[in-house]
Amino acid sequence: MLCLYVVALILTLNSQQCENANTSKLVEHTAASFMNNMMSGKTYFIYFVKQVNSAVKTFIEQLEMSADVLEDYGILIGKVNCSEEAVEKYCTEEEVMKKIYLFRGPDILRTFDIDTVFDVNAIVSHVLFAVLFDEVRYVHTPAELQRAERSAKGTRDIVMGHIRVLGLPEHRALMEAAFVYGSKYQFILTSGAPLLRHMEIADPTAVEACLWFLHCSRVSQASEPCPHTLMRKPLTTINIHTFLQLMEAPLLTETTEDPAVVDVVYNHLNVPVVFLFSQPETLHLDRVTAENLALRLRGEAGLVLVHRDNPSVKTPLAFNAAYRLPQEQGVRYFTLRNVEEVVTLFREQLLPKEEEEEDEEDGGEDGWSGVDVLDDEVAESVYRDRGSPLDTDVLLELTAPTFSAAVTQNRLMVVLFYVKWDAVSMAFMQSYVQVAHALEGVSGVKLASVNCGEWTDVCADQNISSFPSVLLYQAGEAAQPYRGMLGAESLHTFLLLREAPSPLELSSAADVLSFLDGELYGRHEALARVRVLGLFAPADPAVAVFVEAAKSLRGQMLLGLFVNEEADAWAEELAVTLPALLVSRGPGVRREAHALLPSTSHDLVNRIRKAAMDTFPELTVDNLPWYLELGKPLLLLFIGGGESPQMAQPLEEMREVQSAGRVDHVLPCWIHLGRTPAGRSVLKAYLGFVPPLPVLVLSRLGRGGEVFHFPSERPLLSENIVQWLQRIENNQEQSAGAIPDTPWDPPVPFYDFLAVMDEEAPGYASQRNPKVKPEGKRERPAGEAMQEETASPAGGGLGAALNPQTTPQHTEL
Repeated sequence: MLCLYVVALILTLNSQQCENANTSKLVEHTAASFMNNMMSGKTYFIYFVKQVNSAVKTFIEQLEMSADVLEDYGILIGKVNCSEEAVEKYCTEEEVMKKIYLFRGPDILRTFDIDTVFDVNAIVSHVLFAVLFDEVRYVHTPAELQRAERSAKGTRDIVMGHIRVLGLPEHRALMEAAFVYGSKYQFILTSGAPLLRHMEIADPTAVEACLWFLHCSRVSQASEPCPHTLMRKPLTTINIHTFLQLMEAPLLTETTEDPAVVDVVYNHLNVPVVFLFSQPETLHLDRVTAENLALRLRGEAGLVLVHRDNPSVKTPLAFNAAYRLPQEQGVRYFTLRNVEEVVTLFREQLLPKEEEEEDEEDGGEDGWSGVDVLDDEVAESVYRDRGSPLDTDVLLELTAPTFSAAVTQNRLMVVLFYVKWDAVSMAFMQSYVQVAHALEGVSGVKLASVNCGEWTDVCADQNISSFPSVLLYQAGEAAQPYRGMLGAESLHTFLLLREAPSPLELSSAADVLSFLDGELYGRHEALARVRVLGLFAPADPAVAVFVEAAKSLRGQMLLGLFVNEEADAWAEELAVTLPALLVSRGPGVRREAHALLPSTSHDLVNRIRKAAMDTFPELTVDNLPWYLELGKPLLLLFIGGGESPQMAQPLEEMREVQSAGRVDHVLPCWIHLGRTPAGRSVLKAYLGFVPPLPVLVLSRLGRGGEVFHFPSERPLLSENIVQWLQRIENNQEQSAGAIPDTPWDPPVPFYDFLAVMDEEAPGYASQRNPKVKPEGKRERPAGEAMQEETASPAGGGLGAALNPQTTPQHTEL
């Protein structure tokens, strides 16, 4: 198979010669030969032509050139002249010359419009994509990617490519790689923006094609993410082949030879090689530094750790690092001060860059020189995206005459109330449209919108007092407000979870086990890993309270209800009295039982939410407020996206600390800087810099904002962590800093329109200035008011550092 790929590489490098070859491999079939070939079981790409015009002639030329390429993948290309001999079903007036067919034996795998497969790249990419339909998974949302990761963990790695437009050379390169490496890796294709944001791409609109390698084969814990590496070169067949070889190469190679004579696999893959020199007394620290740098440059350069104590190493002591570029013979030496310095050196100076064409119409960065800095980041993002029209055709635009009829239908109607002048509304509209596209194939759900700037009466009748607002309407039920995050993934997950009844009434012990193990409503497993079951004795009046609470939580989690005499046996086995809550976090994880005291539905909702919280959570922008409400100091572990044991081992040590019950006074948690980029700002706010990962800190919220940094020279072991926490409690550790409880003011001062008016006409606006308030009744500055509205439930500290601007606030009318 790899030999076949070498052939593909040669074809890519010599495509011009191949495409102009004199011998055509496009087979002309008669009706009889066509039928005989269909019975052979081979894969054929057949075009039925009747009259040859200039457009058809051009298309046939592209077919001839692609025949040379596809033959190497076992796919034959042919044509049938319907004007000479008609083939039943395929030479009809409606279909002839407009369609081209992909056969495997007598079966049609796929039919293409010839406008879709317009050239060699489009033909090869679409044909291979159709042939590999069962091997290459297409995903659109982060939830679908997480399901793919879950099935791959411990078994195989994932190669995921983002191609905005199918049929281009990048699509062809990815499909050729999938054809060859498909038995070794799970290939995934995506073309949507939600996954780009999930994979840390700051500006999805600027990305045409990219590729990641997800290291899932060595991940054993279901809760651990798959580390990923981004390929930073263009998607070509050669670059993908080299990148996959680099992913198989050792992360770090150690040697006792001089760099001038070192021969490693990176030399043969035409990538730079970085050499770091170690001393015996600092070998452990040097190895950690080398591994961190290797993770940062993975896929771009190879790392070699040279043991300097060997006499054959003749490098002067003044240098501690060196590099060799693939196009050069010699080795260049330099002094390494920090990892970031080397990464910057390679990415910005040494590695070749693709020349970017400047958009003359926009003028590049200079085109923004005349635009004032906006005092709201959401408004700024909307302004910058103003040239990208939204595909709102997928939404049902409701008006006063159509609103009542639309929301009283049997299906679920999701309605967004917005105004065009509000930046948050227009920012959320982009996410709302993405969700509408994702749910197009889901029956019984329709997304609609109401422009409250035009239909004020509709919005007033629905008691809309803030923008944007989302209400859910279903016949026979009161309108339900959506109170989740204003993002595509959160809303999409909420609507999918809402398909399940809440609560799901269970009638037997077998149903209870099926529910707790994730078999009932298994398609929702990736959306809601935690399931909560209410156990009640027959005729218990608390059942009604639980049902009311479950309805309030519909769309947020999966809840079951078991009202049966057998509930006593469950409660006895779990050493709890009825009524009780039973929390399941998946098969193989010990279930938790909580007794229920008499309460209102509102109190019970809070009780259920608290019971469903993870004991060692991964903090994200979505779940942060819930954990801050606990009011505990955060024992926070920062990790990155690397595959090194230096990243996985601290998680296991933290789990051991938490499971032993020795840190009940703090909340052990962690942040993955790959999936939550805001965590890097948090870490920098805590310590003033971003040290090599992993990093463990203790943040005392509400107690002066003190931050303690676990000593980097000590191993991150459970016993060391417990001892360190005890020393903090005994005031034997010095804090690394503090998070000041300062107001969250706008990035720039407010624009003083009254002052400008007075400049134009002195005295015109002076009488409109607010009167001075009596002493003791001072008005709060706008910054203070904004801080109070956007503060997290537990006050300052981590919540302030996590940049609340990532979560748009509602605009009050």
